[in-house]
Amino acid sequence: MESRGKKKSKIHRKKEKPRLKPKEMANGGGDSNIGSYNYRMFSFFNRKFKINEVKPPPDVNKAFSLFTDDSAHMDADQLRRFLVVHQKDVNTRVEEAEHIIEQVVSRRHPVIGTARNSLTLDDFFYFLFCDDLNGPIRTQVHHDMTAPLSHYYIYTGHNSYLTGNQLSSDCSEVPIIRALQNGVRVIELDLWPGSSRDEIYVLHGSSPFPVIITLEDHLTPELQAKAAELIAQTFGSMLHLSETDCLTEFPSPESLKYRIMISTKPPKGCLENRSKDSDEENSPKYANELERSESDEEDEEYKSVQAGVSEYKRLITIHAGMPKGGFMEALKVEANKVRRISISEQQLVKAAVSHGLQVVRFTKKNILRVYPKGTRVTSSNYDPTTGWMHGAQMVAFNIQGYGKHLWVMHGMFRANGGCGYVMKPEHLTRPSDQLFDPKTTFPVRKMLKVKIYMGDGWRLDFSHTHFDAYSPPDFYSKIYMAGVPADEAKRKTKVIEDDWVPVWDEVFTFPLTVPDLALLRIETWDYNLHEKDNFGGQTCLPIPELKTGIRSVPLHDKTGVKYRNVRLLMYFEFEETV
Repeated sequence: MESRGKKKSKIHRKKEKPRLKPKEMANGGGDSNIGSYNYRMFSFFNRKFKINEVKPPPDVNKAFSLFTDDSAHMDADQLRRFLVVHQKDVNTRVEEAEHIIEQVVSRRHPVIGTARNSLTLDDFFYFLFCDDLNGPIRTQVHHDMTAPLSHYYIYTGHNSYLTGNQLSSDCSEVPIIRALQNGVRVIELDLWPGSSRDEIYVLHGSSPFPVIITLEDHLTPELQAKAAELIAQTFGSMLHLSETDCLTEFPSPESLKYRIMISTKPPKGCLENRSKDSDEENSPKYANELERSESDEEDEEYKSVQAGVSEYKRLITIHAGMPKGGFMEALKVEANKVRRISISEQQLVKAAVSHGLQVVRFTKKNILRVYPKGTRVTSSNYDPTTGWMHGAQMVAFNIQGYGKHLWVMHGMFRANGGCGYVMKPEHLTRPSDQLFDPKTTFPVRKMLKVKIYMGDGWRLDFSHTHFDAYSPPDFYSKIYMAGVPADEAKRKTKVIEDDWVPVWDEVFTFPLTVPDLALLRIETWDYNLHEKDNFGGQTCLPIPELKTGIRSVPLHDKTGVKYRNVRLLMYFEFEETV
C-alpha cells in the first residue's frame, strides 16, 4: 500500500448502495479476524488494503489487568467490581455480571455455549463494544412521572401525517404510526371539510404514557359534531375526559397511562340561539303547514348539531387558543385555569429576547407549543434548545425530515427510557420568585471529559466501495455540545487515512454551566479533498443520562435509524466544579 501525505482525489469514484454483510460483528465488536479488500484503479491494476487487526485500546488492557490482578480471565465478581468502581454502575449485582459473561461467551464461542464462566481480554473488549450490554445512556423510565404534564418536555410532531415536504407530499397514517413507535407523544392532525356534507379530511405506541392529539380545527359546527362522533368511535374508553370544564392543574403522565387526550381550541360555547327573527318567520304570513314542518325539521337538526358540538367540546381536555390581546395577554398565569397556547418559532425568538422570564413563568403551570415557521416547506426544523430553555413542553418538529436539529430532538427524547416524556430541570418548575432566567450566565457546574478511542462496523454495514472506489475510507469525528449558548462547543478529531477501523485515541473537555439541558452530538465523516465529505453516522446523547466509564456508542443514519454494526468506543467522565 502506498503511503501519502494528502488525501487522493475522489472525483471519479463510483457510488454504491449500502450492503449488509454477514453477521460478523452484530451486537458487538472487537473481533480481530478481518481480511483485506481489493480496489481496482483506472482498470489497470488492483490496490490491496489489509484491514488492520482490531486491538483493545491501552485503557481497556489496563482496566482488565487492574480488575483481574493480572490474571488471564475475569470472573463474575471481578466484572462486577469493574462495573461498580470503573463504570460507576454502583447497583450492579453479581447475577447481572454473570448474565453479561453468559451473553458474551454464547455470542463469541457458540460451540462452548455457557460452559465457561469467565472472560478473556478479547471477550472483555467485545463486551465493552456491545451497545446492548454496555450502552452510553440509561434505557429504563426513571423520572418521577407523577408531576403535572406542564413539568415535562413532551415529544411533539408537526403535521404528523405528512410523508415528506409541507406542500405536495402525501397524507398517510404510516408516518403517524412510525412516529408513535419512535416515542412521539403529541400528534397533530389538521381537520378540513370534505367534498360532501359529512366528510372530514385529515390534510395539510411503544410507550404506555399518554398520547396527546392536537387538532387544527377548520370545521363547521356540523362537522365538529361529526368529528366528535368519529373520535368517540375510534378511541372509545381510551379517551381521557375531564370531570370539569376547566382544569386548574394538568394531570400527571402516570395517571394518564394508556390514555388519549384531545387538545384544540374549544368551540364558542353552544351554537348561537335562534334570534327572535325566527318568531317573525313563523308569523301568519309564513305559517302554512308545509313551512311549519320544514321549520320543525330544521329545529331538530339544529338541536342535533348543537348536541354534537357540545360533545366535541367535552372531548377537549387540554384547551388551546390565543386570547384577545395578543401574546402578552396570553402569558398571564391564571390561578384557576390552565391552558395551552401555540406560537411560531419566530414568535418564540422574539419573546425570548423581550419576555423570557414571563415565558418561563407561564410554562411552569401552562403548556406552550412551538411550531415551525410556514416557510419550512421542505420539512426542515429549527433549534429546539431555545424552547426548552424557556420551559416549552411541546417543541413541535417535522419528524419526517432530517438534519442536525432533528438529531438533537432525537437525543433529548432518548432520555427517560425513550418514553416520550422528559422531566424538565428543577430550575424551570420551582416557585415563581426563584425561576430560572434564560438570559443569566451561570458559572461552570461540571466538566465533561470525552475520550474517543476508535470506531468499527462500517465494513459490515456498507460495501467496500461505498465511501471510496479506490481505497478504504478516511474517517474523522466531530463532537458538538448543544444546550444553552454558554455551553455550545465543537471539537474535531484528526483524520485516520485508509482504515475501516479508525483509532483516534483523543481526549476533549467540555465545561457545562447548565448540564441539565446539555446534549452531546457526534458525527463521523469520511474525508474528501475535492468533494463533499461522506456521511458515516451520527448520534446525540442527553448529558443527564450519560453513563461514565468506557462505553459503546451506536451510530445512526441521517433519518435516525440505528445502524446494525457501526459504533464508537468512548470514555466519559464528569468532574464537579465549585
